Amino acid sequence: MKVQLLRNATLLLTINDKTLLVDPLLGSKGSYDPLPDCASTARNPLVDLPVSANEVIAQTDAVLLTHLHTDHWDATARELLPKDIPLFCQPTDAAIIRQAGFSNLTAVEVTCHWEGIEIARTGGRHGVGEIGQQMGAVSGYVLSFAGETIYIAGDTIWCTEVQEALDRFKPSKVIVNGSAAEFITGGPILMPVAEVITLCRYAPQADVYIVHLEAVNISTETRATTRQAIAAAGLSDRCFIPADGEVLFR
Repeated sequence: MKVQLLRNATLLLTINDKTLLVDPLLGSKGSYDPLPDCASTARNPLVDLPVSANEVIAQTDAVLLTHLHTDHWDATARELLPKDIPLFCQPTDAAIIRQAGFSNLTAVEVTCHWEGIEIARTGGRHGVGEIGQQMGAVSGYVLSFAGETIYIAGDTIWCTEVQEALDRFKPSKVIVNGSAAEFITGGPILMPVAEVITLCRYAPQADVYIVHLEAVNISTETRATTRQAIAAAGLSDRCFIPADGEVLFR
């Protein structure tokens, strides 16, 4: 099992010699308007991919989508990906993806299997209260193969659904979307580092990797501040903040 962070929440996840592209944000730096009502008005993405979009797609055997917000499923990905590529998503997103022309679609209700890999969908909360409702449904996924289990939590704060996933699957690797992303009002819609620390202590068996940092204008925590907080909590030996392009593990 190998995972490479490309940028934001975009990952290349290789299992059983098959590579899944997770939450593709493939547009060039500054190609999209900033997300509205944020402290920063910088255009998105804030940084370029470490390799070209075409190079990413050439490596991709299937696509895994946690939800359809534009920083996880952008116009460039929809344009460049083959329309018959295997694609896995949450059921609430299936109709929109089909309307975009993608034909080889699996809406994961609970679990499915592909190329010997078990894919289990998990829940999450993309914020609380009114902002959480506005952000809509989100999912995470637990992927298992040959005794290895990785949990991709998706766009969620620390919540009961995340605890339940950790309790049920007991993953050895967890990828969380950090940055304490938030609009001017409404509170965080992704985990602040304090919540990541809570997760680490709740799942002491797991190595934890924090992504979704320094890539879109809604982020409020940086790699430097996140790394400092993780070190202060004494978790640097099993909670990691990868750079764009870095291989998290293999």
